[in-house]
Amino acid sequence: MTSGERRLAERLEDKLDPDYLVWYDVPIGPKHLHPDFVVLHPRRGLLILEAKDWKRDTLRSANKEVCEILVHGQPKTVPNPLVQARHYAHQIVDALKRDAQLVNHEGRHQGALAFPWSYGVVLTQITRKQFTEAELDQVIEPHRVVCSDEMTATVDAEDFQSRLWDMFPYMMRGVLSLPQIDRVRWTMFPEIRVGAQPQLFGEEGEGGAGADADLPVPDMIRVMDLQQEQLARSLGDGHRVIHGVAGSGKTMILGYRAEYLARAATKPILVLCYNEPLAAQLAANMASKGLKDKVHVRHFHKWCRDQLVAFGQSLPHSELSGQAFYADLVDRVIRGVDRGQIPAAQYFAVMIDEGHDFAPEWLKLVVQMVEPETNSLLVLYDDAQSIYERTKKRKFSFKSVGIQAVGRGRSTILRINYRNTRQVLQLASRIAGDLLSPEDADEDGIPLLQPMSCGREGASPVIVKLPSIKAEADRIADLLSQAHDEGHAWGDMAVLFHSGWVGTECADAFTRRKLPFQLRGKPGTFEPGANAIKIMSMHASKGLEFPVVALPGVGRMPRPSLDKAEEARLFYVAATRATHKLLITVSGEGEFADRLLAMAD
Repeated sequence: MTSGERRLAERLEDKLDPDYLVWYDVPIGPKHLHPDFVVLHPRRGLLILEAKDWKRDTLRSANKEVCEILVHGQPKTVPNPLVQARHYAHQIVDALKRDAQLVNHEGRHQGALAFPWSYGVVLTQITRKQFTEAELDQVIEPHRVVCSDEMTATVDAEDFQSRLWDMFPYMMRGVLSLPQIDRVRWTMFPEIRVGAQPQLFGEEGEGGAGADADLPVPDMIRVMDLQQEQLARSLGDGHRVIHGVAGSGKTMILGYRAEYLARAATKPILVLCYNEPLAAQLAANMASKGLKDKVHVRHFHKWCRDQLVAFGQSLPHSELSGQAFYADLVDRVIRGVDRGQIPAAQYFAVMIDEGHDFAPEWLKLVVQMVEPETNSLLVLYDDAQSIYERTKKRKFSFKSVGIQAVGRGRSTILRINYRNTRQVLQLASRIAGDLLSPEDADEDGIPLLQPMSCGREGASPVIVKLPSIKAEADRIADLLSQAHDEGHAWGDMAVLFHSGWVGTECADAFTRRKLPFQLRGKPGTFEPGANAIKIMSMHASKGLEFPVVALPGVGRMPRPSLDKAEEARLFYVAATRATHKLLITVSGEGEFADRLLAMAD
C-alpha cells in the first residue's frame, strides 16, 4: 500500500461498522480489474473507491478525462481517477446484472440492480479547500470525493460514513440478503467459487462479452465463507499452519493458495498428502486449473520413491514388503538429504494436506524442501482424523520438526464444518463420542477440535438393519440406483468399507445389477473423474468427499482385534465424506450397531 492507501484502510476499518465488507486491491473477474477498494454493505450497497496520493503541487492540470501529474519531477498523463472508478463500477454492475436474483423484475427500475451502487475518489493528500481552489470540482464531482482533512484519525465515524454515502444517487434503494451477498462475491471473485461454474466477465478484447456470455447464472451457488476467503487471501509469507475440522474447507484454501503462488513461482510448488486417492483428486483439480506443470501433487511415498530415482539413490531391497518397505524408503530419502546426495530447497513452496497423517520425521524431511528465499510452507491439520498407528499418541511440537507455527497469524483454527449437513455431522459425532472433546494446545502444539455445524439442513441418514453383508450389498445397490434416478451421477457416489471382503461383496452386487463401479485395489487405480461408483476403504477415503456415501458393514464395528476408540475415529472420517446423503447398512451385533439402530428409532 501507499501511505495514503494505508491511511484510508485504517479509516475504513476504524470508522465503519462490523457489517461492512472491504476488499483492498483484489483482482475482480477474469479481466483482473483492480479497483483500489471495494466496499459492500447490506443496506448501503456497493461502492468502488479509487485512492490517489497526489499532492496539490504535483498535480499540474486536470480535465474530465485525464490528469497531468509530476512523477519524480517529470510530467505524466494519467486517467482521471473518477473515470477509473466509474469504469470499474460499470464493469462490475454489468456482470452483477446477469444474475436474475440480484435485479429488479418489475417497476420503473426493472432490470437494474436491486441494491444501491456507486463509485468515488479519495484524495489522501489534498484538502477540501485545496480541491476547491484548484477548481478540481469542475472535473471531479465534489460529492464523489473524500479529501485528506475528511479522513483524519479524529474524524467522527458518522461524518466519515456520510462522506462515502453522499456518493450515492438518492433514489437508489434496496437491501441485500446474506445469500445475495454471497452471489455478489461469487460474481466478483471467481477464485472463491466452490466447483466449476461459469464466469460472467468477458475476456480482454471481447468488449465485455466472454465466450460464456449467454450462460445463465446457476440458481444454487457455493462460495468460500468470509473467514475462509479472508484466510486464503491473507496467509502471507513464511510458515503457516491451519488446524481445521473435517469439512472446514482446508483443502479448498490449499488450492487457492497454490494457484496464487503459481503466478510468481520460479520453481515448482509441491503438494503432499498421505492418501493416494486424495493425491489423485488434488492432481486432477490442479490440472483443471492449468497448473499441472507448476504444481506437483504427490502422495508422500510416491514422492520419496521419485526422489531416490531422480538422484540416483538405491531403492529398498525387493524382499522387504509392507510397512518395512515404506519405512526403508523414507529412511533412504532422509539419509540422502543428510548426506547432500538429494538436494534440499527444491520447491518454491511446499503444502501438506492432511498433515496429521505424517509422522514427525516425515514433516522434518519435507520442511527442508522449501526454498529458503520464499520459506513458504502450508500445513493443514486435524488431529481428530488421525487414524494411523504411526501418528496416534505421538505428541510433538511443530518447532521440533522445523515448522515455525508460533507468531501472529502463523496458526489459524477453522471450527465450522461446511461439508456435511447438520444431520450427517450429528450422527458422526455421536458415534465418535468423547473422541471429539476439544483439547486446547499452545501455538506450537496440536489441538483437538470439536466441529461446529454451519446449520445446513438435509435428509436424515438412512440406517437399515439386514441379516448379512450380502443383503447389505444388495440393499446398497438398490439405494444407489434410487439416488441415480433422483439425479445423482454415478461418479457422485462412494461405498466405503472397513474390510476388503465387504468391498468385494458390494462389487459383486453391483456387477449383478450392472451398475458402473470402480473398486480401488492397489495404488494408482483410483480415477476421480470416472463416472462410476467409487468403492474404497474408509482409510483411503480420507480427504475426499462425495454427495452420496454408503457405509456397509459398520454393524460389525468395532472389530474385536482393534482399538474401539480408533474404530470410532475411522467411522467419523468415513461418515463425514458425505455432503448430501449418508446410507448405512447394519448386520451383526457390534457396539456401533446398537448406537446406530437406536438413532434410527
